[in-house]
Amino acid sequence: MSDLKTQQSASISAPREHSNGSSRGLLQLVGFRLQGEEYGLDILEVQEIIRMQNLTRVPNAPDFVEGVINLRGKVIPVVGLRKRFGLPPHEKTKDSRIVVVELKGDVLGFEVDSVSEVLRIPADTVEPAPRLSMRNNEYISGVGKLEGRLLLLLDVNRLMTDVESGGLSKLAEGAPAARSEEPELVNAR
Repeated sequence: MSDLKTQQSASISAPREHSNGSSRGLLQLVGFRLQGEEYGLDILEVQEIIRMQNLTRVPNAPDFVEGVINLRGKVIPVVGLRKRFGLPPHEKTKDSRIVVVELKGDVLGFEVDSVSEVLRIPADTVEPAPRLSMRNNEYISGVGKLEGRLLLLLDVNRLMTDVESGGLSKLAEGAPAARSEEPELVNAR
């Protein structure tokens, strides 16, 4: 993960030459896990990946919002992807991370079980998401085949509706200043 920042400047679908002389697109993705399943986000959509922090709960926030954090002076909402996807809750571990992305002009974090690696997969190994329901897996843009395993590719722009993302920016603006890592001492009288 240490080379994530330098790789963000690389093009997501720049053609690469292969030994057979043909040229095809190569997708660069940040791989992460939720309940044992592997997901990928376009590396250009990821601003940074940070360790879990103490979250400040905000009253009346949507149930999939875990809280807000103070990231270098900016209050950002953190969405629990497990809740968003209807998965059961999971204890936070030393591997839990917050993936910080920009979504429709707003910065927010996605809480994930762990971040695995930066992946490079040929674009021609990605198939459309299977139609399994009326909602057609609205968050999944495709399924990548990667060395005997499948990688669910997420479309960050479809993870939140316009109304939800607008509400999250208002939530961050109206939230009390999120706690920093060190607690502030208050005199009680």
